[in-house]
Amino acid sequence: MKITFIESIKNIDKSTWDDLVSSDYPFMKYSFLLSLEESKCVGEGTGWYPFHLLVKEDEDVIALMPMYIKTDSHGEFIFDWSWADAFYRNGLDYYPKLVSAIPFTPASGPRLCISDENKRTAISALIKEGLEEISSKLKISSAHILLPEKNELTAYIDSGFSLRTSYSFHWFNNNYSDFNDFLDELTSRQRKNLKKERSKIYDQNIQMERISGKDITKKHWESFFKFYQLTYLKRGMQAYLNLEFFHQISKCLPESILLVMAKETETGGYVAGALNFCDSKNLYGRYWGCLEEYDSLHFETCYYQGIEHCIELKLNKFDPGVQGEHKIKRGFQPVETYSSHWIKDERFKKAIDDFLVREREHVLEYNERCKSLLPFKSSVINELYPNETRIKL
Repeated sequence: MKITFIESIKNIDKSTWDDLVSSDYPFMKYSFLLSLEESKCVGEGTGWYPFHLLVKEDEDVIALMPMYIKTDSHGEFIFDWSWADAFYRNGLDYYPKLVSAIPFTPASGPRLCISDENKRTAISALIKEGLEEISSKLKISSAHILLPEKNELTAYIDSGFSLRTSYSFHWFNNNYSDFNDFLDELTSRQRKNLKKERSKIYDQNIQMERISGKDITKKHWESFFKFYQLTYLKRGMQAYLNLEFFHQISKCLPESILLVMAKETETGGYVAGALNFCDSKNLYGRYWGCLEEYDSLHFETCYYQGIEHCIELKLNKFDPGVQGEHKIKRGFQPVETYSSHWIKDERFKKAIDDFLVREREHVLEYNERCKSLLPFKSSVINELYPNETRIKL
């Protein structure tokens, strides 16, 4: 087996990539990653330079991992700015670094895709060796595998990667028949609060639409993109994605897209929107924006519409994006997410490992506190958390 790197996803056949991924997780699809490249959302001037990792055996690709050379830490959502600062304060360069992640997409999913699962441990060890070799050639400080699936972690840890624990909030479908069935599992006070929030949308003369990818028009995209840009402009930032990217995914991934739009009943003009991606099991909330603030419109557009969609299509889980304690009272449960890190400098690796152990304890304690804030009846809480299974360090 040998490792090679490619500087564009175009350097591998679509069928080879998608067959190895062997999942309908939307962000690992060849078409999604190609759309990022062709729309120039990654590449020169973006801080994300494609450098995808392939493992070959007798010239056949038997494993792959999306990878990018990074010159900053923007758009990753697993924050390591303090690590970079520590490097610089000690006269060392933290950038460039290698990152296996989906750009601008904090959604856990497959990262190392392998044709034969029996070879996962051997391939993970080989990848670490390959990273050590390429780091010397390219002066790379470190490599980071962000938000992989839980079943990938053991092989990374055994290969010498450090484990980092983070958190997110996900909604889980308990075989609900409709939204009211979900509300029935909440305490009376929280059930009343959610109903009140939803009624405010009607009271403000706002109508909600859920639009599947094949039905999204040019007008829809132009309206949504305006909202999306405003979200970043309000923070003094420039949006990571451009309109060309959204047009691209609309053409090549319509089955993976759900656009939620809010419009004024009287004028018919759109005032807010949220873009979601989906696969056969899960919904992923990604981008949101609005023209002006409406009471509870964010909750309706980004959460309640997604929950209804999951119930109607019998999807298992709704991952609405990172952070946001306001999600807890709306039925989103705290979950652990993970990343794996290889640090070339042994001194910094030891310091970071010490930090990660302490950080993990804080994350686990935080998640426990969040569970106490969930809006469910005590009988439901007891069913949700009868016991806990955690990754052991």
